[in-house]
Amino acid sequence: MTQALKIGAVGGLVGAVVALAAALGAAHMGWLPATNNAAIHDYLMAHPEVLAEANNKLQDMQDAADDAARQSAVDKIGLKRFFDPRLAFVVGPANARTTIVEFFDYNCPYCRASAPAVRKLYEAHGNVRFALIEFPIKGPQSTLAARAALAARKQQPDKYLAFHFALMSERSIVDENIVYADAQKVGLDVDRLKVDMRSPDVDYAIAAAHNLAQAVGIDGTPAFIIDGSMREGALDEATLHQLTKG
Repeated sequence: MTQALKIGAVGGLVGAVVALAAALGAAHMGWLPATNNAAIHDYLMAHPEVLAEANNKLQDMQDAADDAARQSAVDKIGLKRFFDPRLAFVVGPANARTTIVEFFDYNCPYCRASAPAVRKLYEAHGNVRFALIEFPIKGPQSTLAARAALAARKQQPDKYLAFHFALMSERSIVDENIVYADAQKVGLDVDRLKVDMRSPDVDYAIAAAHNLAQAVGIDGTPAFIIDGSMREGALDEATLHQLTKG
């Protein structure tokens, strides 16, 4: 069997399973009449929108279950783990009334879309404690950028933040050339940066970020934990303002 036929067969099987699950779910929820299979078939042919509605409902239920599982894991682990300075770049007062954890990848478009809101909150409010966690998941270029950012922490903290937001402001793929160009622009010692990128504690931070993300169930970026509550996906200024109560 060719690869295309295999993909088609698998796709058809998955579609059939989803359709059957949706139909059974719809019948169980009372959206379909409790009758025999032929009647269900006829009803679905006459009302195909029911199948789509049932499938959407089942997906919503699965998403809600996944969200609840992630939140439960965060509650169990506790915020202290996320503010470990060996893992995260931590900035802000220890007794801040608002805490924000962000898992991010420099080549993630949704992370970049969220960066202006995060930066504005950082610059405008002194009563917020941030934990910025390098979580490269988009390939070798993202890993190199994360290693450079982690190495930048060994220099001046304000230089790290300038470097972080410079990388987040890029429109193209952040590759080796862009990483070192941005490092130079913000005043980092690039030769020292390249040496520090090979440091064992850089390896530790990346491995720890992946292990912690796996423990919580985070598999995408950006992922935020705001005042202990999980929130996945991009955040604009208005949403972040609402979530942090201003």
